[in-house]
Amino acid sequence: MVKEVVLNEDIKFGGENGFVLLAGPCAIESEERCLRVGEAVKEITDRLDIPYVFKSSYDKANRSSIESYRGPGLEDGLKTLEKVKQELDLPVLSDVHTIEEAKKAADVLDIMQIPAFLSRQTDLVTAVGATGAVVNVKKGQFLAPWDIDNVVEKIESTGNGKILLTERGVSFGYNNLVVDMRSLPRMRQTGYPVVFDATHSVQLPGGSGDKSAGEREYVPYLTRAAIGAGIDALFMEVHDQPKEALCDGPNMVRIDELENILRQAKAIDKIVKEG
Repeated sequence: MVKEVVLNEDIKFGGENGFVLLAGPCAIESEERCLRVGEAVKEITDRLDIPYVFKSSYDKANRSSIESYRGPGLEDGLKTLEKVKQELDLPVLSDVHTIEEAKKAADVLDIMQIPAFLSRQTDLVTAVGATGAVVNVKKGQFLAPWDIDNVVEKIESTGNGKILLTERGVSFGYNNLVVDMRSLPRMRQTGYPVVFDATHSVQLPGGSGDKSAGEREYVPYLTRAAIGAGIDALFMEVHDQPKEALCDGPNMVRIDELENILRQAKAIDKIVKEG
């Protein structure tokens, strides 16, 4: 049995709980857009009775090009996320890239996320663990499922047992990712809840030369497969106008397509966890 990681009285990962949704725009584009997207997703998850955490990055530090949009930065980004927390009454998640960021971000973030490319950075991983916040680790595209065991040990060394582990695809040749569904039950063998990132898994890193491409049409298929494998949370980047998005538009889900995906996911989740 995977242990239960408690965020608050309404949001619990793992155990016998249904899946939690972690969703929002890839990067913070504006306060208005974050509030608009967060409110729209919350209306859907309230109807479907799915626990929801808002996510958006204040800095996307691993963009393809020096010209790529990264976000508003730490201070302005945290102000926007604080606004989302207050106005929409939602917990929030964002990426943390440095030890210095971890200390400041811990004052606002409910879940602190280790980006995939930084998942082996020991000092960062332990600094985030030491904050005592819930930590979501994106398994690097270069890691095998069992390699995540070492990352878990690093976080546990800080005394923090509030850990989530995210699968977001593995590099398969150039500019392509593939998801090995066996990784989901294997990572759950750590005893911690597992998250499936349904939108970064369809990303084509650097596929457009100076930016990444993506195949959002495959998100529903991979979502159903991952839910069927028994995950504990679903990570999705969503947007009201993906074609206008400043970051990861090709793999983000349109809000008006989200409800149907989640309805199917919830039906499968019920079969898996009650069957």
